[in-house]
Amino acid sequence: MNHPSTSDEYVLTLTCPEAPGIVFAVSRFVMEHGGNISASQQFDDRLTDRFFMRVQFRLDNADPEQLRQEFAPVAQQFAMAWQLHDVRTPTRTLLMVSKFGHCLNDLLFRTQTGALNIEIPGIVSNHRDFEGVAEANGIPFYHVPVTPETKPEAEARLLELVDTLDVDLVVLARYMQVLSDELCGKLEGRAINIHHSFLPSFKGAKPYHQAHARGVKLVGATAHYVTADLDEGPIIEQDVVRVDHSLDPAAMTSAGRDVEAQVLARAIRWHSEHRVLLDRTHTVVFR
Repeated sequence: MNHPSTSDEYVLTLTCPEAPGIVFAVSRFVMEHGGNISASQQFDDRLTDRFFMRVQFRLDNADPEQLRQEFAPVAQQFAMAWQLHDVRTPTRTLLMVSKFGHCLNDLLFRTQTGALNIEIPGIVSNHRDFEGVAEANGIPFYHVPVTPETKPEAEARLLELVDTLDVDLVVLARYMQVLSDELCGKLEGRAINIHHSFLPSFKGAKPYHQAHARGVKLVGATAHYVTADLDEGPIIEQDVVRVDHSLDPAAMTSAGRDVEAQVLARAIRWHSEHRVLLDRTHTVVFR
């Protein structure tokens, strides 16, 4: 009779100055604790002399907190910035949306089918358009209207929800409000945005109509971490799809929204699997 494995699985991510012996030290730590490495990736950035690593390993009946305490001296030796995650623990993800629901619906479906290891404790919107969608999925809906006069109160409410719901990640799933510099700073590294990206880029209202009018041949999307520089945060994922003159603005919009949903889902998956390491203005993504 087969018995289920009692092994726990962990992901260790780290970044530090390049130095001899880092891989050996990490591997030895896992081995000395009876662990078995199932995946290991590293990147040595020769331009900055920074080293990045992601190690996934199995370990029987481990105490995560004790592992963290015992790894601390290794991390200190190499001046590591590091995190240790239990693979089974879902990323608690707060979804924010305005009036376009394609990304929201896609993420809800992927979560329900197990394609994303996230848990959604709430959906926030400045409109009520998707309140019924939230209720149908058994997810609390928080209506937080935003006007120029109420923006500080709305952002304070958002931070309150992040705290009370124990949120790990905030996703702007086509949330059409610009966040303040202060809020972006408080959510640094844990807020992801999706936006359309064309060559050239079209800003303002009806970007797909602008693209159609210029006869673009590619439409695409970019998922990135939120920063005070609008739509210019560290990029996690991008993709494009070819289009031509036969697509009217509605068809081009549909094609663009499909790409947006796919790109955002991949970015969230990689973040929740601890595959994305931030390096100032860009990212290292271990796929």
